[in-house]
Amino acid sequence: MHHVTVKDVMTCQVISTGENTCFKDITEMLLTHALSALPVVDDEGHVAGVVSEADLLRGRQLWEQFPGEHHPSPTTPPQKPRAGRTGGEVARDLMSTPAVTISKDASVVAAGRLMHEKAVKRLPVIDEHGRLAGIISRCDLLKMFIRSDREIEHEVRVEVLTRSLWMDTSRVQVTVKDGVVTLSGRMTLRADTRTTLWMTRQINGVVDVIDELTWDRDNTPHRETRDAEHTNGESRQRTG
Repeated sequence: MHHVTVKDVMTCQVISTGENTCFKDITEMLLTHALSALPVVDDEGHVAGVVSEADLLRGRQLWEQFPGEHHPSPTTPPQKPRAGRTGGEVARDLMSTPAVTISKDASVVAAGRLMHEKAVKRLPVIDEHGRLAGIISRCDLLKMFIRSDREIEHEVRVEVLTRSLWMDTSRVQVTVKDGVVTLSGRMTLRADTRTTLWMTRQINGVVDVIDELTWDRDNTPHRETRDAEHTNGESRQRTG
């Protein structure tokens, strides 16, 4: 089965900015492209940081335009321009760093977890050299689930039951409704039912799996212990 990676769903045409882009140009880029943040890259294409709407609102240049207003974060004063620089703030002054990035070869599950842990809506994607390769958003992750029930059913039958499991699966039925897969019928070994369930849950677009499978023989670990407990339980019921 093909497991979706970040490079499969990311946006390759990334709008980014350089470290020396001025405050005004960054603002115009965000507004023009309806973005809330931009990756900031150095001269070699490495991600140096991310500049967001929140970063701009904390910027010194914005609040100099409103001298009578209070700064929204008085505990974090705006940065001063670096020595030797003239003019307003640039991306290097404003950006949040280090940037939270992810490899293009990482799984989409890893990307989702990282977004959740860092409370961000998108991640710059880097290649094997650490250069900006794309960007992945929460919306990109949700696209995985936009698959028809027919597509999911076909993948379960072909990839799981036919190609991956070297056994007779003619007695297994597969139904899919709104991304929920129901597996029913009978298999020879109990261990095979567990493998089938696990593999089905890994399919992209599967929301849940309902297990209605039975088996002819239990070949899972500790089978003898369970059989003994089951026999003892029946004996207690007969003598109780």
